Amino acid sequence: MKVQTSIRVEKDVFNEAKDILKSLGMSYSQAVNVFNTFIVRCKGLPFEVKIPNEETLEAMKQVEKGEYEEISFEQLKEDMKKCIIK
Repeated sequence: MKVQTSIRVEKDVFNEAKDILKSLGMSYSQAVNVFNTFIVRCKGLPFEVKIPNEETLEAMKQVEKGEYEEISFEQLKEDMKKCIIK
């Protein structure tokens, strides 16, 4: 069963995220569902929360410049399956 919810996010970030997700073949709602599923499976955030190292900072800069590899939704799901602790 699905529930409707509302959240407050920054408008510019939301619009950019929607555009990026669209290019990946998924909706914002689908992405939130994927994120929620990973929170449940990981029993917490599905990534480490820490101050980024130099490699991560460089990757973040590349994404900001639009220098990232586009992948399909199916490839994203496969990559995320590798992160799940069973």
